Amino acid sequence: MTRIDRYIIGIYIRTLLICFCSLGGIFVVFHAFSNLEALSAHATAHGGIVWAMLDYYSPYLLLIFESTNAILALLALLFTIGWLRQSGELTALLAAGIRHGRILRPMLIAAAVVIAVGLVNREWALPKFQSQLGSKPNESLGDVVQPMHPEYDRRAGILVAGEGLIGNQRKIVGPAFRLFARYPGFGDQLLATSAHWLPAAEERPGGYLLRGVKRPLELSSVPSARREEETVIYSPADHDWLEADQCFVVTAADFDLLLAHGPGKKYVALSDIISRVRNAAVHTSTDLRLQMHGRFLRPLADYTLVLLGLPLAVSRREGNLFVMVGKALMVVAFFFGARSLFHAIGGAGYGLTPSLAAWGPLLLLGPIGYARYWSVQEV
Repeated sequence: MTRIDRYIIGIYIRTLLICFCSLGGIFVVFHAFSNLEALSAHATAHGGIVWAMLDYYSPYLLLIFESTNAILALLALLFTIGWLRQSGELTALLAAGIRHGRILRPMLIAAAVVIAVGLVNREWALPKFQSQLGSKPNESLGDVVQPMHPEYDRRAGILVAGEGLIGNQRKIVGPAFRLFARYPGFGDQLLATSAHWLPAAEERPGGYLLRGVKRPLELSSVPSARREEETVIYSPADHDWLEADQCFVVTAADFDLLLAHGPGKKYVALSDIISRVRNAAVHTSTDLRLQMHGRFLRPLADYTLVLLGLPLAVSRREGNLFVMVGKALMVVAFFFGARSLFHAIGGAGYGLTPSLAAWGPLLLLGPIGYARYWSVQEV
């Protein structure tokens, strides 16, 4: 790496940080002014407004970066070229016989690093804050109840449903499990105050511990129920580790699957989505399969967007930076419009499988981006 490369990368990183801070600052200002009372209560519990805002808005800044890292990488590249052109440094480099392709190389490498950081953020950082994202500042002081999407376990014949989920406790509030299979003594429904997911242990498989069981009424006198030679519902009648108002339900619809199908599914890690798709006991929607394939291809698609905007950086006919950025935004709109169209068709099941709907935008725009990359090498 030459001194010029380090100089260009330095300008690129500063430009990227300025763009990101501008977007993050706009979001924080508008969101804070619309939630002043909740933010004030959050500040009281955290010893000051500065610490409260850092605690609450840090996950949102990660979310903004996850959503815009490809756009930021492209805009930073264009702004860097615009700065070099305006200062006359680009002219000096070109006069020295250095081609645009060589000048763009360190920025393309930096853009790849930005997209890689976005991947790490998406798969490892954001899933840790999925219970906080979407909540108000004062709600993060306690337990946030998220809406719950019912999940049917085909192997056990049980519909796992309830009033809501508390992610940090792995808890279902107001569970109402519908029993479509025959379990003598338990009727057609299990009602309880709460249900906590417990991983597999020596004495039992993984499942939900229901506390405060309201139905069936005489739970302590009902023996455990089996299906296909496996115990599915553990009763306190023959298991001493259960209290009189508790029962344990074995199901493949674990808590991670509920989160992966709930409103916070876009913050779930790819590994959790894959586990759900591979679980034959539960139904996997077309939308979730499409999301899984899209997650695999997201880094390639993001880098394709950067390549599509390269000719704008080397154009000699356009000297106005804002016109160049406007054209770049048109490229971004076209890219996301094509991807949204393929995903909408694939999600609705109109002639495209989830895998083809996820690959479609890349197959269409990838060769164009590759051709644009080579077109700037000779300029």
